Amino acid sequence: MRALIWSVFAVLAAGWTGLVALSVKVTGWLLGLGASGQAGEMATAAGPWPVPAWLALWVDPAWVQSLQAAWIDLVQWLGQVLPSTTSLMDWIAPLMWAGWALGMLCLLLPAVGFHWLASRYRTPALQHSG
Repeated sequence: MRALIWSVFAVLAAGWTGLVALSVKVTGWLLGLGASGQAGEMATAAGPWPVPAWLALWVDPAWVQSLQAAWIDLVQWLGQVLPSTTSLMDWIAPLMWAGWALGMLCLLLPAVGFHWLASRYRTPALQHSG
């Protein structure tokens, strides 16, 4: 049972770590695009993509188009407002890793608690009749 608890913890911790690492890399990439002025061009090019037919069944296409317009406006606004994206990344990355540490603590505490419970409440061994 304890092996299962720690296996689940390891899988969740690896997924959480990968998600945060990917988020840091994508954020750095997007801020790098913003510094070079390419973010606005890319957002404008990617913004008006057509809504797929399968998505139109579940989501209102006008809502998706308003999200696309908001995305374009946000990226263009950030390109104008953020003069130095390197200084921004200098505090965003540690903030993301601090969030990672908090998430790991939230994963570790239940794992330790379940480990303690599993060791405390062992099932009694079956008696052999004979």
